[in-house]
Amino acid sequence: MPYIQVKDLEIFYEKMGVGEAVIFLHSGYSRGILAFASQILDFQKYYTCYFPDFRGHGRTRCESLEWSSPQLADDIVKYMDEMNVAKAHLIGYSLGANVGLYIAVHHQDRVASLTTIGTSGFCDPTGAEEFEPEWLVHTGQQDFINQMIERHEEAHRGNWQEYMRQSALDWRMYPQLSEEQLSRISCPVLLIAGEHDTFALEDKLKRLSFLINGSDYLIVPGGSHRPHMLRESPIFVNDSILAFLASKQT
Repeated sequence: MPYIQVKDLEIFYEKMGVGEAVIFLHSGYSRGILAFASQILDFQKYYTCYFPDFRGHGRTRCESLEWSSPQLADDIVKYMDEMNVAKAHLIGYSLGANVGLYIAVHHQDRVASLTTIGTSGFCDPTGAEEFEPEWLVHTGQQDFINQMIERHEEAHRGNWQEYMRQSALDWRMYPQLSEEQLSRISCPVLLIAGEHDTFALEDKLKRLSFLINGSDYLIVPGGSHRPHMLRESPIFVNDSILAFLASKQT
């Protein structure tokens, strides 16, 4: 399996396809290839697709268990350097969407386009307390705990409690991007949310779209926080993103 050394990280990643680079930025509590399993076959036909696991997640290894959204954005830019990717289309889901926004704000020359799924672009700590390790144990969420132990074992080295604390902390604090910073994003942007996504309501998506000049937004009918995934609307979402990317060829 491929690893690459980036700063203090051994980043695990998958790479497949040919064409312009697309980097998929996964959600919290997930890892690269899991968050975008329903996109792999459609996108690798037209693009070189990269699926890295973030710091603190999946199979990426690091001595420190601390991380934050801005740090993840910096990691991805350094990852692009090591992979000799000068510029890429970014597709981010939830946490990964916020990471994509940070990259588009601070490293505009590296972003060919940005597609976000499931973010309002602003910090909303609602629900974070339900993912603290103490709450999970108290409410008997053992199945979820087992998933986090297995899914991120290489990253947290058995300390799933610290993994969950870091995730909840990041949820409470980020993104911390001002309206002025968001308005400076100059790459083409497509903002996607499910109709019933409580984290990215349509009025919030409209606000974000208004701030990012020239951006488009898409509400997926009947969709939840994960409209691109299996059992929701992956074909509709994939076709929409592919059409967006085709119209923004560099």
